[in-house]
Amino acid sequence: MDPISPLEQALHAARALVLADLVAGRVADADVVSLVEESVKQRRWWVEQWPEGARYVAGLVAQDVQDALLERYGRWPLCPVCGTGEPHALDVEPELGPDPHWVCSEAGVKVAAVGSLGEAIGGPKA
Repeated sequence: MDPISPLEQALHAARALVLADLVAGRVADADVVSLVEESVKQRRWWVEQWPEGARYVAGLVAQDVQDALLERYGRWPLCPVCGTGEPHALDVEPELGPDPHWVCSEAGVKVAAVGSLGEAIGGPKA
């Protein structure tokens, strides 16, 4: 059996982290999972061009899926921190960096690491 390349490891990890957050938010329907797969496909090309970017893939896939969901369904994930005001989505920070987190820009707080959203919103844990 051939070892899995670092590129594939990064892509599989990114897929798993984003899927865990989608499951936690109870939005992991087949069409939404297809959005994850499309992002992973696109990011595979990106990382092949810039291998040093492999450590940034999880945050980028999370942002890709968030953008695709906004276009089709609305904001996701909604902020669990702010109890008043207009519902708003969390952001991924850093936008391009390792160790991505979901953050509430309005309250200025880290909510959860990408892949650990279930702990913050009380959804199913991966």
